[in-house]
Amino acid sequence: MPEEVNRILTDRVSSFLFCPTETAIKNLADEAFPFVTTNGTKQFIENVGDVMQDSAELFATKATKPQNLKMDGEFILATIHRAENTDDTERLTNILNALVTLSETTPVVLPLHPRTRKIIANLNLSTKGLTIIDPVGYLEMIWLLKNTALVLTDSGGVQKEAYFFGKPCVTMRDQTEWVELIEVGANTLVGADREKIIASVKQNIGRKIIDERQLYGGGVAAKRVAQKIKDCL
Repeated sequence: MPEEVNRILTDRVSSFLFCPTETAIKNLADEAFPFVTTNGTKQFIENVGDVMQDSAELFATKATKPQNLKMDGEFILATIHRAENTDDTERLTNILNALVTLSETTPVVLPLHPRTRKIIANLNLSTKGLTIIDPVGYLEMIWLLKNTALVLTDSGGVQKEAYFFGKPCVTMRDQTEWVELIEVGANTLVGADREKIIASVKQNIGRKIIDERQLYGGGVAAKRVAQKIKDCL
C-alpha cells in the first residue's frame, strides 16, 4: 500500500519504534530490525498498543450526532474513499448495488466525499434508498461508530475504530494491514464482490465484538510510550 513507503522510510531513521500490535513487531523482525545506529545505539522496539484506541476512548464521551441526520433504530455505516474502488467503475458499481440492496432491509448511512459523489453522478449510478450525508468530523464519526449495527468500509483506520466500539466490520478491499482483526473474526474481507458484501453483512449485522485479547493495548498506549521514553532518557 502507498502509505507503507512512508512507514518503511521512517522506521529506518527512528531510534524508538513503538508498535501497535505483535504483527507489527514480527514485520519489523522480517525486515531485519532492530538496526544499530551510526553512533552505536541499538533501536528500541516494543509493542505498546495503538494510540488510536486511546483517542477513540477519550473522545467517545464527546461524540455528537451529525446534524440533520434523522436516524432512529438500527443502521449500517458505510464509507467509500479508496481510489481502488472509486476509480474503478466495475468495483464502484458492485459496491453501490450491494449497498442499495442492503438498504431495502436496513438503513445505510453513507458519508460521501464530494469527489466520490461527483464520480457517482458522472457514471449515473443508483444510490436509491441510501442515506447520503456530507463528510463528517471526528466526533460525529465516533457517534456513528458507537450507534451503528455494522461498519462497511474500505478505510484502514475505520476497521480498527469499529473494533474499539465493539462493532463487526466488513471491509471492501482485497487485503488489509490489520490482519489480527481477520484472525479473531472481527473483520471480514469481501473485496468489491456484490454477493459477498451482502452475505457477510447479513451474517454479521448486530453482532457484538468483545476485545478480550486487547489487540491494540486497551487504551493505554500513550501512557506506555511516555513512560518508556522517560525510562530511556
